Amino acid sequence: MRKLKNQELDRISPEAFIAAEKTPLILILDNIRSLNNIGSVFRTADAFLVEKIYLCGITAQPPHKDIHKTALGATETVVWEYVADTTALVQKLLEEQVVVIAIEQVEGAQSLETFQPLPQQRYAFVLGNEVKGVAQSVINTAQKAIEIPQFGTKHSLNISVAAGLVVWDFFAKYLKLK
Repeated sequence: MRKLKNQELDRISPEAFIAAEKTPLILILDNIRSLNNIGSVFRTADAFLVEKIYLCGITAQPPHKDIHKTALGATETVVWEYVADTTALVQKLLEEQVVVIAIEQVEGAQSLETFQPLPQQRYAFVLGNEVKGVAQSVINTAQKAIEIPQFGTKHSLNISVAAGLVVWDFFAKYLKLK
């Protein structure tokens, strides 16, 4: 085996990314504190052609050097918007027929491996604060919740890791629908 060079990876240009058909998935970052986590989510969103990221509440916005450090330019390709009130945003998306799902450990949450996206349906995943998780008012407004199964001693995953898992899972299942 030989490690591939960047030019051998056959990646699309930023212009081609912007023009490309997007995965029907929106990410909502609900009061994320860490700028590195925000940048990591942008990079994951770029990797899987995510439609848009909403930055809500205290979530910082580009340009910022700590976001840029982990996003590596993805803030220039992934469409994003700041919205102060996460609950109001969720209500707006529901009116637009987007299925809004909190990624959270709640009563009645669906386990990630059993979630199956529907064809021609847009989805939004809400990812919450590193300490408090997704706000209860957002959970109350979302249509459902998905929980990532965990089997160790810790109660949660880092938000950027959780985003990577749920976005990859969604993308892999979505590709099978096409």
